[in-house]
Amino acid sequence: MDSIQQLFADRLQEHGIILNELQLEQFETYFKELVNWNEKMNLTGITERDQVYTKHFYDSVSLSFYMEMEHIKTLADIGSGAGFPGIPLKICFPEIQLTIIDSLNKRITFLKNIVEKLNLAGVELIHGRAEDWGHKQGYRDHYDLVTARAVAKLALLNEFCLPFVRVDGIFAAMKGSDPTEEIKEASYSLKQLKGKLNKVEKFTLPVEDAERHIIIVQKRTATPQKYPRSPGVAAKSPLI
Repeated sequence: MDSIQQLFADRLQEHGIILNELQLEQFETYFKELVNWNEKMNLTGITERDQVYTKHFYDSVSLSFYMEMEHIKTLADIGSGAGFPGIPLKICFPEIQLTIIDSLNKRITFLKNIVEKLNLAGVELIHGRAEDWGHKQGYRDHYDLVTARAVAKLALLNEFCLPFVRVDGIFAAMKGSDPTEEIKEASYSLKQLKGKLNKVEKFTLPVEDAERHIIIVQKRTATPQKYPRSPGVAAKSPLI
């Protein structure tokens, strides 16, 4: 274990997450594959090793700091891109059943490679649109926790993500800067999609003190059948 891994492990340990040797190896393999594949396709603008560990890995796992992870059995990551936050959370909490949905097939191809290289079990990778899969049995009203990291504004994310959340489950939107205006704009969509704003957690990333916010929404009752609307409709006409 070198200094970057040690610092990463120490920071997670402060939050009660103790990584074993295998998990540290998985994170390092993930980093190497991310950088290698990034030369062929655009996965991330962050490739410096210490930055990947902080801005991608630590940032992804930070969601667990504000969740009762022992109660999270099923997790869906919508619009996951290069696998954030889903794959880092899966590495730290291997018992979770993880579903990742992304509309770009080449990103799913990358993630299949990651799952294979890291020997992760209990991961389902889906090439498709959230608007379609949010209506399918076994996915709709199913997950304990659904998340999206820096994908879109909250009014849009509510329609993409809340249909997947089981009743009394949680949707957590991971954001950078202050989301106060976004939350105000999203009040109508929360009402329509049967979500209730629970709280907003604010913290800063280590080293550079970059602001992060996690918007935590609880699903009160089943999402009305008309949502999510057909692909493209929500983006053109968000519920605001």
